Amino acid sequence: MSEERSRILVIAGPTATGKSSLAVELALNLGGEIVNADSMQVFRGMNVGTAKPTREEMRGVPHHLFDVADPDEPFNAARFRSIAIPVIEQLARKGSPCLVVGGTGLYIRALLGGLFQCPEASPELRSRLRKEWEKGGGAAMHDRLRRLDPAASERIHPNDQVRVIRALEVIELTGRPFSSMARGHRFREEAFDALKICLYMDREGLYERIHHRSRRMMEEGLLDETRTLLDRGYSENLKPMRAIGYRHAVMCLRGEWGHEETVQRIRIDTRRYAKRQFTWFRGEGDYAWRTGEERDRMLREAEAFFSRSP
Repeated sequence: MSEERSRILVIAGPTATGKSSLAVELALNLGGEIVNADSMQVFRGMNVGTAKPTREEMRGVPHHLFDVADPDEPFNAARFRSIAIPVIEQLARKGSPCLVVGGTGLYIRALLGGLFQCPEASPELRSRLRKEWEKGGGAAMHDRLRRLDPAASERIHPNDQVRVIRALEVIELTGRPFSSMARGHRFREEAFDALKICLYMDREGLYERIHHRSRRMMEEGLLDETRTLLDRGYSENLKPMRAIGYRHAVMCLRGEWGHEETVQRIRIDTRRYAKRQFTWFRGEGDYAWRTGEERDRMLREAEAFFSRSP
């Protein structure tokens, strides 16, 4: 007889849908703890721009996998999984319900279904591809990816230099599309027994929340936070520093954009990001979609999930 898998409640969904506050409320009712699954909130010193919950917003609920890496440390789905699994297993041993919360779909997929083996990075090839990016621009590189691997190009934003280059690198090293390797693996290890909930709201409501969040980030010190990171020696070209909010703040600090233009550009890019997140989670196919107003329903579902017999 196989060993019973640990149970986890996954709260996923696009940015600004209210995942963090919902998770805290559910955790308080369940006596549970939260494991972060946001690829930016793992970094130290990046709080305002990542909408990391404050100590007050955590309301005493233990939160894990926040502030586990510096902005110049490599951090990916494999490292996330290697840190998250021991935490989840520890929570299972002491009988604390575990809520995995975040909008980084790849991290959640990797946690639940494992990772497929990719060839190791080739420094020479990667250096050449980076030079091609610098010379010809990201749009040209993304067009190349679209020709070689249309499915991967749909998943990867044209401005995501790291992922575009990695996908092209894998194609050159293996002669196979990056997306076909992912499909072949299918992320089906089923390491955990998961109840998966994805939050959604109508577009008008979500855009309104994004509108207010973008301005609030500027008011709460996004520029100062970015300036502090730069002063500490973190390059503006680091992957976390190219994320939404931080790359915009850099342009504002340079004087290339004014305050209002910066806010507006953050709004536009955040809306685009939320749309890509919706597309990702719809593509997963096994989430229960709920609105923020269905909190009582989600609590009942979570209670039944954690209390059912093996």
